[in-house]
Amino acid sequence: MSSETLHAPRDRLSAKTLAMHHAIVSLMEELEAADWYRQRADDCEDAALKKILLHNMREEIEHAAMVLEWLRRNDADFAEQLGEYLFTDSDITAREEQATGKN
Repeated sequence: MSSETLHAPRDRLSAKTLAMHHAIVSLMEELEAADWYRQRADDCEDAALKKILLHNMREEIEHAAMVLEWLRRNDADFAEQLGEYLFTDSDITAREEQATGKN
């Protein structure tokens, strides 16, 4: 349950913070599930089962993408960072150095 990972008393957290927590925990779970399915597929010797496992992995990636988009739409900090780094072709660390003026 996500409330088990709260680091402050629930009644002291805003509705936005709780919603963000739910989204972040869900994103973590979706990414973990995608990782598990990919590992199982790599380890699987049955072609039909491997195909199902990879399908399931892609479903988890879809869910992660949906949550990530919700985070972007609902938090300016996520929106700023995702806007800076996603869908770019330049070197990622060079982009960070440029964005922060650390070059």
